[in-house]
Formats: sequence, C-alpha cells, structure tokens
Amino acid sequence: MELRERIGEALKTAMREKDAARLSTLRLINAAIKDRDIAKRGEGGDGADEGVGGDEILQILGKMVKQRHESARAYEEGGRLELAEQERSEIGVIEDFLPKQLDETETAAAVEAAIAETGAASIRDMGKVMGALKAKYTGQMDFGTVGPMVKSRLG
Repeated sequence: MELRERIGEALKTAMREKDAARLSTLRLINAAIKDRDIAKRGEGGDGADEGVGGDEILQILGKMVKQRHESARAYEEGGRLELAEQERSEIGVIEDFLPKQLDETETAAAVEAAIAETGAASIRDMGKVMGALKAKYTGQMDFGTVGPMVKSRLG
C-alpha cells in the first residue's frame, strides 16, 4: 500500500475509534502533504497533477518529526512538560509512517558504502555521496548528522 493511502486509512481508523490525539496529528500530516501538492501544482512541471510522491512524503514526515523534537526541547526548557509530552506523542504517530531509522553503526556502514560506490576521494565529492545516500536512505537517517560524518571522512 502506498504511503499516502496508509495515512488515509489511518485517518479513517482514528475517526472510527474516536482517537482525538491521533486524529489531529494525522490531519496535520494530511494538511502538510496537501500544501506540498498545491505548491507543486503552482510550480507546474512533470507530474504536477499526481501530487507529491512517496519520497517527498517521507521528507515531509521527517521534517515534521524534526520540528516536534525541537518544540519538545523548547517546551522542556520552559517548564511546559505537558506540551513537550504532546509533541512526543505526535512524533510517535508520525514515526509510524517512516521506515526504521538506521542506528549509528548502520549509518556509518551506509556512508562507507556510498563513498566506495561513488568513488569519492575528496571533500569536493561530498555532494555525490550525499546524493547517493539521499536516493537510497530517505527517511531512514538524519542527513543533518550524516553531513558532518561524510565531511570528516572525506576531509
């Protein structure tokens, strides 16, 4: 089942079960995807009628998780623990649709494989390595932490 369909089915299930917390998060996911669909239509180009694809939905979900981690951290620092907990529960719902995240050793192995695969030899090849990683592991790793790892390996 395609990711967009899985989200739609989860939305219907949450409505039937009257799970308000899950339902509101799923509606936020749907809204973010529809916003991106509309933006893509405005840009025109190939496949604009179809909306965003699975990889782009994974990017949207990854961004939503990152935003919620930052918000939860800010709420904790401000002493608003109930709001931090709400952000964490939203993260749990969003992560249901993301592929399993790679751990540190798996990420390091993926970086090594991408460097070998692209034949990268210097920092100038970092774009090639990151492109290969993004093509293969979208939604499975945090590219904000992978970038410095690749840079130190090539530098």
